[in-house]
Amino acid sequence: MNKTLKRYSGVIIAAIAFIAFLLIFPLWRDKALASIAFQTTTMLLVIPPIFILLGLLDVWVPRQQMIKYMGAGAGAKGPVLAFLLGSFAAGPLYGAFPFAAILMKKGASFMNILVFIGAWSTTKIPMLLFEIAALGPRFALSRLAIDIVGIIIIAFAIKALLPKKEIERLYAEAALID
Repeated sequence: MNKTLKRYSGVIIAAIAFIAFLLIFPLWRDKALASIAFQTTTMLLVIPPIFILLGLLDVWVPRQQMIKYMGAGAGAKGPVLAFLLGSFAAGPLYGAFPFAAILMKKGASFMNILVFIGAWSTTKIPMLLFEIAALGPRFALSRLAIDIVGIIIIAFAIKALLPKKEIERLYAEAALID
């Protein structure tokens, strides 16, 4: 019981704060409840397909193949594949983290995981197409080039600054995923 309370303490605190907000600011009650209903609906529509894809990736892609294409010895094809996976992925950023955990479990290098998360967060193909149509190709392609350079710099910086023990701990946790 105590372990469960500790595990969900953040959710419990957020729920208590939300209820307090509703009681303190009754004029905002309808808007707050509508917002939380919308966010919950959105999450329920996005998360199941992501987890189905994760399950298929986990079952269909052998670990050796993932290591070959995205492991530490994959060379330049690893970050390119990670970038493409992140750019073509659909859904909000919180969907990238379970996907990244499966990539870790399958043996993708930490650098490629960071490139994947960076690409998921900033280089979505639909966003690029919208920018080309709305703001012009010069702006869209300039932003894409800056994002690619930024993703690489940030990935190198995180890899350099994060202690090796922490990276090993992340991989150990990813290995426990069923």
